[in-house]
Amino acid sequence: MYTWFCSNVLFPLHERVKGHHSVSLHRELERTQWLEPRAVREVQLANLRHFLSTVAVRVPYYREIFQRCSFDPAQLTSLRDLERLPFLTKPVVRENLEHLKASDAGRLKRYNTGGSSGEPLVFYMGLDRISHDVAAKWRATRWWNVDIGDTEVVLWGSPIEVGAQDRLKAARDLLLRTRLLPAFQMSDAKMDEYLRVLSQVRPRMLYGYASALAMLSRHAQRRSLSLRNSGVRVVFATGETLYPDQRTDIEAVFGAPVANGYGSRDAGFIAHQCPAGSLHVTAEHVIVELVDAEGRTVPTGERGEIVVTHLATGDFPFVRYRTGDVAVATDAPCSCGRGLPVLEEVTGRTTDFIRTVSGNAMHALALIYEVRDRPGVRAFKFLQAEDLSLELHLVAGPELTKEVEGAIRQGVLQRMGSGTQLTIRRVEHIPPEKSGKYRYVVSRARATA
Repeated sequence: MYTWFCSNVLFPLHERVKGHHSVSLHRELERTQWLEPRAVREVQLANLRHFLSTVAVRVPYYREIFQRCSFDPAQLTSLRDLERLPFLTKPVVRENLEHLKASDAGRLKRYNTGGSSGEPLVFYMGLDRISHDVAAKWRATRWWNVDIGDTEVVLWGSPIEVGAQDRLKAARDLLLRTRLLPAFQMSDAKMDEYLRVLSQVRPRMLYGYASALAMLSRHAQRRSLSLRNSGVRVVFATGETLYPDQRTDIEAVFGAPVANGYGSRDAGFIAHQCPAGSLHVTAEHVIVELVDAEGRTVPTGERGEIVVTHLATGDFPFVRYRTGDVAVATDAPCSCGRGLPVLEEVTGRTTDFIRTVSGNAMHALALIYEVRDRPGVRAFKFLQAEDLSLELHLVAGPELTKEVEGAIRQGVLQRMGSGTQLTIRRVEHIPPEKSGKYRYVVSRARATA
């Protein structure tokens, strides 16, 4: 009853006070998810035509771009017509920050992302964009038989959420039964504390970074603790690549399925996994293109960089925004019956790909598997420089002998090529990224999609 009261009374009231229209949007998304794929594309095209027509009038940057390209949004007949427009990249956003704002934009909220390079990207969101993201996340949450108001623990690292817990937000979280645990400090003592909190709170759902959730799960395994009877129905993993071994460890400890979510603060809530296993794109207001390194659309079934057009960003438009993430799409229908398009897999960021001395791109998993199950490896991270040299940081236990380290070196060089310059450093601690995420691989050498 309390969950019903939260989702039908408290939360709608909260959203109305904030000026969001997420409740009506959510109601519409609950309907459109069951449309046939062709009907979903028709919704996309109509929404795209309206969005770009509005942007052409309101946003100085795109008014100039459309004139230069002789682009008339009213003449759109296909989603492929988007390809006539240039990509939006992070450097372009930085150079045109003020021109990307709609001339009549209302209240804008300033955001930034640290980015894999550490260079922040500043951008703005209007109420429409925030409302759409809230509605999309709400719909995906309900796929798993949980709802707003069910007890939730969030293991998160964003300074926006962690650093802004004033009394009003604390009261809101208390009413909606949400508990926030910072992911910045994942020491043994902190993780012991978090496990006690989970045992006491008995949340219906967990939400957090895949790496932090996996780290906590592995800590529970070392403590011989199982949370399979703690009441968790689903674990929502988002914010970064979810690796198969992470999913296995999380599900083993909590006895609940892991629902993979894909999105980012700049690009929006893009896709979420349904109980049938498909990663569905929030197609009503997100258009996803997959392109190769030259910016050409790749055929279905081939890997490409994700390019996003978010149709709720009229106040600060993201049109053909290159995310740096890599995925594969499929035309196969999902057994769940939803007509939303499906990403077969999201394989990470372009910076999660290592480039070999022969010029090939190698996914992070190839190197991760050479290290993660070795005796004495407590934590690790690969760093690749622009000159393709590779550095491996290891947090080592006593079992990590010189022989084991030699086997790691041999395995890595077999995959990378003997001409690779590899340095192995033993360190006391591997800090998280500024966002609070723990990344296995960071490459400064751009790999092709």
